[in-house]
Amino acid sequence: MPLADSDGTSIYYERHGNGPAILFVHGSGGHHAAWWQQVAALRAEFTVVTVDLRGFGKSDSSMTEFDGQDFPGDVVAVLDQEDLTDVMLVGQSIGSVAALRAGLLRPERVGSVVLGHSLGGISHPELKELAAADRAEAVKLPVIDRLLTKRFQQQRADLTFLFQQMGTFNVARMQDLRNLDTDGPSLDDIRNAGVKVAFLAGEKDAVLSVKTVTRAHELLPGSHLEVVPGAPHSMYWETPAEYNAAVAHLRRTLTAPKEAA
Repeated sequence: MPLADSDGTSIYYERHGNGPAILFVHGSGGHHAAWWQQVAALRAEFTVVTVDLRGFGKSDSSMTEFDGQDFPGDVVAVLDQEDLTDVMLVGQSIGSVAALRAGLLRPERVGSVVLGHSLGGISHPELKELAAADRAEAVKLPVIDRLLTKRFQQQRADLTFLFQQMGTFNVARMQDLRNLDTDGPSLDDIRNAGVKVAFLAGEKDAVLSVKTVTRAHELLPGSHLEVVPGAPHSMYWETPAEYNAAVAHLRRTLTAPKEAA
């Protein structure tokens, strides 16, 4: 069982396939197995790495409390353990915050970061205000309706049930991740690190609007923006073909300035 040491905490991860590396960082209800549709589709062309943050899946969950500020270090531990370079980190929702911070901690290993359905915890007053307004609307909905479309829930009751079961394997909860974006990186921090950033958004995301993500893209020169039509917050689960195509496209095309020099 592959394990990486993150300051004394055992972090479980898996490595599949060969080629340019993509490392997926799950959200608050996920773990390494949530990426089953991505691993199967992408491992023929890419090295696909999945990881369980502490308190999730098979990683160490024995601590009495969890601090979201430790999660980026869990990603870094896997990068170092596998001696990965030119990696594209792909975060899902709040996992994008951990992915961005990990990329800034190891710019020599990370060429790009894809912020899936997230602003990555970027510290900017206008973006914080826009995200807060989106969140105020989202909390009016049942949790499942924020993540998957009604149509999918009705047509794929089986996959909706499995999606909900995924979180039952975790000890850590959403409240353990909320402080992850405290003292987040500034736009200048990102530019200075030389790590390319892409925003990956779903047209029907009920948690973070395309308008907000587009504004973040406008404020970060050199960033990329991919908007998938008809996709919800949990695009990787509900519309995997479109999600996988977007991730593969970004992996093939994103090159950090330091690598192009």
